[in-house]
Amino acid sequence: MARPQTFSKKENEKKKQARRLEKQNRKEESGRITSTPPETNHKKEEINHEEIVISTPRQESPEVRKGRVEYFNVSKGYGFIKDLSGTEKYFFHVSNALSELVENAIVIFDLERGKRGMNAINICISERTAD
Repeated sequence: MARPQTFSKKENEKKKQARRLEKQNRKEESGRITSTPPETNHKKEEINHEEIVISTPRQESPEVRKGRVEYFNVSKGYGFIKDLSGTEKYFFHVSNALSELVENAIVIFDLERGKRGMNAINICISERTAD
């Protein structure tokens, strides 16, 4: 057997119903809900396929970087190269060197993003400097 609702419950239910009805009326007034379908006879623009130009962007030649081996730990196999064109220093590992490296040697190298920043790779000796 259903329990009878109290007066406040009946009032709250009436308010909810009134809000729902008001929301429905606002939707209908704004034009969102209509009984007529939208117009589908839009004019389509004709495109001349011969006028379409497709090209690939030019690829710049890779920049050749020169640097000096600032520090090299032979026993651990790592070091740092200071870029000659700026003040940046790059980490390198001996496995990325294509020839034997010594400190103060001028080298040519490429860059690769590592976990802690840019790393020098493909390292080749350009010339050696005497201390």
